[in-house]
Amino acid sequence: MIKITDLNIGQRIALELLWGFTWCIAVLPYWVKFYLLEPLLYGILYHLLHYRRRVIEENLRASFPEKSEEELRTIKRDFYHNLAEVIIGTFNMVHLTDKKIRRYFNMRNFEQLKREMPDEHIIVLFAHHGLWELGAFWTMAEPTHESLGIYHELRSKVLDLFYQRLRTTPYSTPVQKKESMRFLLHHFKEGVRGRKMAMGLIADQHPNIPVNADTHWFDFLNQETVFFDGGEQLAMRYHMPVYFAPMFRVGRGRYEMEFELIYDGKEQVEKHEITERYVRRLEQMIRRDPALWMWSHRRWKHKRNVEE
Repeated sequence: MIKITDLNIGQRIALELLWGFTWCIAVLPYWVKFYLLEPLLYGILYHLLHYRRRVIEENLRASFPEKSEEELRTIKRDFYHNLAEVIIGTFNMVHLTDKKIRRYFNMRNFEQLKREMPDEHIIVLFAHHGLWELGAFWTMAEPTHESLGIYHELRSKVLDLFYQRLRTTPYSTPVQKKESMRFLLHHFKEGVRGRKMAMGLIADQHPNIPVNADTHWFDFLNQETVFFDGGEQLAMRYHMPVYFAPMFRVGRGRYEMEFELIYDGKEQVEKHEITERYVRRLEQMIRRDPALWMWSHRRWKHKRNVEE
């Protein structure tokens, strides 16, 4: 994991300037952030920069062949609104107090979860849907577990440390993906800060794995797709329950999330079954509100070799 001592003086200054800039935005009144800055940012991304427009259009056409061009244009415009909100909402997290997190974020079914959630380590599968960075803050609103935000190291040391700082709360800890297994084993018995661990994985990102004849392909949004299955491997190996965490937008910058159990840690399942359950629920969530998913990601880099 990158540490502040890994930065040179220029990078440290850049990190503090970036943090200070986002802090200045975070402390602005709600209406300024989400009714003035968000539409302004939308205009820049959509009309001025045409941010990844070709990738977005290609992904939408391949995923929804049954929709008309007008319907796809509507989803595209709504996506850019969502992208602007994600950026402003992420900045907003730089200054989140217990009171503010309850204003912007709510767990729908937490009373039920407190009764049913086992007192053991769990895995929570998220997606790039809605303001997903809020997923790391559910334990800040309801501190039952220590939330571990598993992430890929970024190329930019400044941005990597920025997100580390952003995701660190009294109830959440960012953990680099390549260190996650060692971290889990080290804390498996005692937990973290006396709490059981909730390993949060954003499982819809493009997996950095080689494709070969043994690769398992999932039917997802009318396309053959490879998925990251690290959550399933951990669940099967250590008998950890797995939850899917759909997110719902309820207002500008305001979201709700719920947990849905997809594996109890005990059921006998076939290989790829847990990931398949995640994929099916993810697709349902995207079809329900397609503009909230990150269509600008190159999700379908891998293609099946027709000779396989």
